[in-house]
Amino acid sequence: MNLELLEIPDVKLLFPRKFEDERGFFSETYNQKTLSEIGIEAKFVQDNQSLSRKVGVLRGLHFQNEPFAQDKLIRVIRGRILDVAVDIRVNSPTFGKSVLAEISSDKWNQIFVPIGFAHGFVTLEPDTEVHYKVSNPYAPETECSIRWDDPDLGIDWQIDTTKVTVSEKDANATSFAEYCRNPAF
Repeated sequence: MNLELLEIPDVKLLFPRKFEDERGFFSETYNQKTLSEIGIEAKFVQDNQSLSRKVGVLRGLHFQNEPFAQDKLIRVIRGRILDVAVDIRVNSPTFGKSVLAEISSDKWNQIFVPIGFAHGFVTLEPDTEVHYKVSNPYAPETECSIRWDDPDLGIDWQIDTTKVTVSEKDANATSFAEYCRNPAF
């Protein structure tokens, strides 16, 4: 597995090896020992998968509070997304900063987003399927969202944001300033 560090090095871009021949391909997309060797110690307990039918479906920015905070390992099975991780750890030198990475089935890459980051993505192709592992189960009582379009974060989603599709929960998410008044991390 190849590793690429992003501007915030706690968020890691991973490239699993892919062996192709006339039959198709084989790839080991998850190996706990391999991840441990590159500094990812998360123990994943749940797998999730989403399908977004249209370009511009935006999901996020989500996180869960302790004791159910989640590390995430995200990959795209079909299609392409712009993945965004925002550092929400108040004592971090990169607090409030974000990193963006295109994750796609063609690039065969993955992104690791650790606890202490709000996470979201927007689809760049129709019928995009995203699969991700999490280190704690879904716990709705600890779930939080920060507005994806908050001007204090200044995220460049690299699409026409007047045409995105978001859930009601994401449309009514808290502002980053509100999060800062009562931070979780």
